[in-house]
Formats: sequence, structure tokens, C-alpha cells
Amino acid sequence: MNTTLIDPRTGRVRGTAPVARENEVRSAVAAARAALPGWRGLTPRERSRRLERLATLLEEHAPAYVAREASGTGKPDSETAGEVAQVADLFRFYASAVRAQSAPAAGRLIDGHESWVRWEPLGVVGVVVPWNYPLMMAAWRCAPALAAGNTVVAKPAETTSDTLELLAEHAAEALGPAVLTAVTGDRRTGRLLVEADVDMVAFTGSAAAGADVAARAGGRRVSLELGGNAPALVLPDAPDDTWTRLADACTYNAGQSCAAPARVITLRENYEQAVEKLAAAARERLAGRDFGPLNNPDQLARYDGIVKSSAAGRNFAAGIAPRPGEENGFWRPARILADLPDDDPAVLEEVFGPLLTVQWAQDLDAAVALADGVPQALAASVWTRDLTTGLDLAGRLNAGEAWLNCHLVQSAELPHGGRGASGHGTDLSALALHEYQRPKTVTARLVHGG
Repeated sequence: MNTTLIDPRTGRVRGTAPVARENEVRSAVAAARAALPGWRGLTPRERSRRLERLATLLEEHAPAYVAREASGTGKPDSETAGEVAQVADLFRFYASAVRAQSAPAAGRLIDGHESWVRWEPLGVVGVVVPWNYPLMMAAWRCAPALAAGNTVVAKPAETTSDTLELLAEHAAEALGPAVLTAVTGDRRTGRLLVEADVDMVAFTGSAAAGADVAARAGGRRVSLELGGNAPALVLPDAPDDTWTRLADACTYNAGQSCAAPARVITLRENYEQAVEKLAAAARERLAGRDFGPLNNPDQLARYDGIVKSSAAGRNFAAGIAPRPGEENGFWRPARILADLPDDDPAVLEEVFGPLLTVQWAQDLDAAVALADGVPQALAASVWTRDLTTGLDLAGRLNAGEAWLNCHLVQSAELPHGGRGASGHGTDLSALALHEYQRPKTVTARLVHGG
């Protein structure tokens, strides 16, 4: 059984991918279970060396990864090349981080006893990743899980299986057989993996799917990153380049980023300027020239439905400039919606496209309340020349990650994670290692004499 793969740039069939069912998923998990003692038994130094080798293979085969990622997502090569480089860097980061872990308190904490804490891998981790960043989201999950000593079975999104399959091939060469395995397929395949004999599930996707994953996982550990609806608080004294930077962040990956800016909130006296400046910045970005298409027909229909149902009084849409032969791709223009109610669907729902809404608030307290007035709480940004005010607002916003005068600026060293409907758990940074480990306290009574 195979699934049909579509090139989002053209809307045409580009190939097929196998659909794993019970036997294939069970076999992959069993192989990961068999590979676990050997992988977890390696010293951190040896695991580190093998992860470094995987990073080198990624770099050596970067053109192949770029081509596969572009065909599955439609992203420009400039975006995919940068993401492949980030993935290689991420594996190198965790190759080093696992050797530098510090243990919790240890020593003679109880009279007559010596205690210490061991950090142990959980076992086999089932990873389910989305279609917006097929390779990078897989690395965010797999790299720390592998570094911590777990084996991994990863399931890519139905429309973007290409790069994870190649990563699994290179992982077999660098890490060993079945240390990282990919199973391709549809939503049922993902459910089978969640229900299989895995010790933990790491899932990135929608809130509804995340709730289903948590229910199917039962009492096992689950790490969920469930999207965002990020506010950008723009004060009247915002830097001059605020509008272009927001337009850039909103159209990167066609806005299909969980942490992308989605809702611009400003003060009443700055509202008209914000609408005018954002509309002008959006008109300078053409779909097909400056950013890619939406990923698949379902996302296209969802995006169009939200835009159609919006009660926005003003709707500014930029242009589309696909290359010859790509006229039937899933292109949508950069778009600004203004004069809309606070409970508008384009405000409350994660649009996941190249679209910004613009709202105004009476004062800063009202602006924070508006920013926090949606269920998602993943990321946010503040734009002002007043550093004191900006840092205060960034601290007050309910978000796992907040930026000041920038947006979507991330590094392997900095943690990323959601709150509320955006899920829970930590991606990136050394903290993510503990996402895939459990502590064991060992206490020994000191016996003196015979």
C-alpha cells in the first residue's frame, strides 16, 4: 500500500511512499528495542562520536537533503539549505551536550549515607513530526533523544517523508542498525506507533491531534508541541524596520511556522500607521518569488476557509509570481487583515499561513490581555526602543519564548516550548536531554567495621 506524494509548487504527483501498518510498525519498534542495550550501553563519548559522524553525513549529502526537502515542502532552496545546516549543527550540539551533563545534588545528604543521581534513558521513543519542517522538527526530537541513550522510531508526515527516510539511512551507517528508524504512512500509521511498545511519545502537530496522542499514550510520558498563534506587540516607538522584519517572519516558510508572528497588536494612536506599514511591507513579498506555497490541499482549504469567514473590514493581499509550470501550485499571497473583531476566526485560530491580523488596544495592560486572550501560548514578540518597557512586557506575556525587536530568532542553546493549548515539554538546549531521561536516586549506607 502506497500514498501519493504531491509537489506543492505544481500541484502535480511527484511519487509515492509506502504506508506502514501493524506488522511494519511492530517490526520497527521491536528492532529499536533490540538495538537499545547496545546504544544505551555506549559511553557518552562514543555516542557523541557517532552523532558527530551523522552530522558529517548530513553536511556531505546536503544537496540531496535540500532537494528532498524542497520537493516535499515547496520551500525555496535558500530556506531548505539553511535548515539542513541547522540540523547538522543540532546533532553536533547534542553530541557535545551529552558529554557535559551535570548531575543533581550528590554527596552525604543523609548522615551515614552517600547519595547520587543517575540520569537514565527512557528506552524506545516514538516520534511523530509534522510537514512544515520535516527534517528540522525530526532533528529537534531525535537528536536529544538519541544523545540521551534512547533508540527512536520516527514517523514523518504523510506528505513529506523524503528527508526523514534519508536521515534514517545515514543514521544506520553512523549510529548502527535500528538506532533511528523511519516508518512512513498516514495518520493511522502514527496512531499505531503511539499505541505500540514504545516508552515515550514525542509529538509535534495540532492541538486536536495532540489530545488524541495523549489519550492513546496512556500513562507513558508524552512531549507535545501543539502550535501557536503568536502575538507581536508593536509600540509607537518601535524601530523603523519593525514592519519589514514582521513581514519577513510572517512569510518565512509561507507562515507555516508554529512560532511565526500571527497577530499584530498596537496602541490606538499607532493603529493606522501599523496597518499602512504592514500592508506596504507585505506587498513587497511575492509568493513564488520570495517564499513558497502552502504544503497540501487540506491546509489550502483550511486557510481559505478562515480567510473567507473573517469579518475583517480591510483585506490587503500581495501578489503571486510562480515560475513557469508552477501556476497550479498551492500558492497564497502575503495578507494583512485589519478592522476585525477580537473574536474573529483569523484571530482565535492558528491560521498557519502568510497572514497577519492587526488589532489595537487602549493601553499596555489591555495589549497584554489581548495578546494572552487566545488558548495558544508558544511564542510572542515586543517591538519598542524602550528597553525597560520591552523587557517588562516580554516578561509579562504568557509565552514559552519571547523576543524583543526580533522574531523567530532561535539557536540550539536556547529552549523552546509551549504553554496552555500549545502543549508542554522542551525542545532545544541542554534542557531537552532531560525530556528523554529519567532520574534514579542511588543511596548507600556507609558501613564501618566488620
